[in-house]
Amino acid sequence: MIYLDNAATTLQKPLQVARAVAEALRFCANPGRGGHAAAARAEQTLYRTRSLAARYFGLEPEQVCFTANATEGLNVALRSLIRPGDRVVISGLEHNAVTRTLAALGARTVPVTAPLFDGAAWTEAFAAALTPETRAAVCLQVSNVFGAVLPVEELGKLCRARNIPLVLDVSQSAGLLPVRPAAWGAAFTAMPGHKGLLGPMGTGLLLCRQRPEPLRFGGTGSRSLEQSMPPELPDRLEAGTPNVPGLAGLGAGLAWLLERDPEELRRTEGERLAAAVRGLRALGLPLWTGPGQTGVLSFRLPGWDCEEAAAAYGRAGVALRAGLHCAPLAHRSAGTLPEGTLRLSVSPFTTAADIRGFLAVTRRLLQK
Repeated sequence: MIYLDNAATTLQKPLQVARAVAEALRFCANPGRGGHAAAARAEQTLYRTRSLAARYFGLEPEQVCFTANATEGLNVALRSLIRPGDRVVISGLEHNAVTRTLAALGARTVPVTAPLFDGAAWTEAFAAALTPETRAAVCLQVSNVFGAVLPVEELGKLCRARNIPLVLDVSQSAGLLPVRPAAWGAAFTAMPGHKGLLGPMGTGLLLCRQRPEPLRFGGTGSRSLEQSMPPELPDRLEAGTPNVPGLAGLGAGLAWLLERDPEELRRTEGERLAAAVRGLRALGLPLWTGPGQTGVLSFRLPGWDCEEAAAAYGRAGVALRAGLHCAPLAHRSAGTLPEGTLRLSVSPFTTAADIRGFLAVTRRLLQK
């Protein structure tokens, strides 16, 4: 199979990831719930992953909280900041993990729009939208639909100058682009473990530079006499038994990334994406691309419904995604409703042969 659905999850991972998961299943018990060797090994495993994440993102280990996915982290962040009626400025590219949560909280959501690949225009639009009554700003670093990179560093400066908390969604950029919550002044930064960080599904990180409110309540292995959640991080957010095997795998993914040159990884992924852009342009297909694009490319196949085209690609051995990609706001901003787009997305394990194979299948589908 030619796998080009990495914006959903990376299927191809370093061998160390699977090995770490298997070892945790065999040797790790419940961390913080016993004094025996298996419990101690689990504690050590989680601390290693937490420390690797802290090193990778430039924070302290206690600021790294484990979640099940980016959606859980965004729920924690937004529920910690937002009350009914609050004005919240968001990018017009946000995922349903943000928009549905804000709707459930009764927020007054103000989407900001600008041309997809024009960073200066996005900065200007955010600057105009961040009024004194704004309670928080929310922005993704890379669009999961179009691969457009937003100027989150500039947005951080704008928010700091106005004393507005910033929530970042780095689901499509963590593991590929620099993510620096402290330098950018982000209150919370959420991400999954199963995409660019190369970990298993069911893992995620929430990087906290502000006190969060718990989403879950229960045992933490600490302060057990008290009937309120511990004030200290990470215990405050980590009630219940953690996903030790998954987090062991995430640690292995982080270790793999830390051992490599990030510029080389970005260069490789950029070359693969550029080859796909050139090939699709040569075929005359409509596609959404521009300066700074990274990792993700949306396009359409004339004469085909997007869902039917994705199914045809699948039968030909190419894994893509079609539709709205859980981000209808992004499609509304880009004018691609109601059908959405076909989306390909690359990873460090995408090869030049994968792109050639994808383009060959595309040519055959066009002939039909």
